[in-house]
Amino acid sequence: MVKKKDTPIEQAAKIKAELDILKEKAKILNAKPSKPKKTTKKAEEKPSKPKKPTKKELEEIKKQEEKTLEEELEEQLTDNEIENFQIEKVDMDRLTARVCDILAEKESDGMFQSDLWKKLKLSSRDGSRLALKLERMGTIYREKILEKERWTYKLILKKTPISTQSIVNAPCLVCPVEQKCSLEGEISPRSCQLIEDWVIAEMKKPLKIK
Repeated sequence: MVKKKDTPIEQAAKIKAELDILKEKAKILNAKPSKPKKTTKKAEEKPSKPKKPTKKELEEIKKQEEKTLEEELEEQLTDNEIENFQIEKVDMDRLTARVCDILAEKESDGMFQSDLWKKLKLSSRDGSRLALKLERMGTIYREKILEKERWTYKLILKKTPISTQSIVNAPCLVCPVEQKCSLEGEISPRSCQLIEDWVIAEMKKPLKIK
């Protein structure tokens, strides 16, 4: 059986179809592969390490986290309880004077309260209450300090209580002619034998070691 030849129109259609297929192949071959996107420098950079807190910042964090015994007592006690604090069988005026004598020797350097309480043989609780009382009285002020990774206070003397110890034996206090005494008069402290004897006696007394 003889195969029927394609008509010119059919041949043209086949050629056109083959050309279309070749064009599609050419497009695929000529198409450029897409370049991968470049990563930015920021993306390539390593994440920054967290900044270490400074010593001052660490102290502030510790300050917030830790409370001293005084701070706890201040929250627990009323103003009246602090101001009227009394240690049983203890002369509070003499104790206050002793605290002032010790702190006066330290001047502006002050003294760690724990060292002061040991010297006075007081418990931390009694000592802390006393410190609060003296601060309320305006006798001392407390400076909060981080010492050996723990918060504590330095006690610094603000004002010294008046003491009459230095004139306790002065002859002027019981002088029978005190009313006649004056700088330019016949009876004068400039020429008073009683005052001279008193001063000499005081100078001969041994110094008290505190």
